[in-house]
Amino acid sequence: METIHLEIRGQVQGVGFRWYIVEKAKRLGLAGWVKNCRDGSVELAASGPIEALRQLESAARSGPRGARVEEVRELEPLPGDSLSQPFEIAR
Repeated sequence: METIHLEIRGQVQGVGFRWYIVEKAKRLGLAGWVKNCRDGSVELAASGPIEALRQLESAARSGPRGARVEEVRELEPLPGDSLSQPFEIAR
């Protein structure tokens, strides 16, 4: 299993971004989580097959209607076995 850990910046809170990511991740069969951060960014971590992770990262880079993604930054990878299944919104 591969993992990704991303920070997404822009207008990504209050626009359904987390729900958009959860739906995509569940459809792709990924484990992990997505959460709002205090600084206005969104953080996500996911594990699964590399092609599914690429699709999720692409979805994160575009976001749902109403979002404006300005930057996606890769963070330090997390252990895949520490990520929850099914994919969820973390608090």
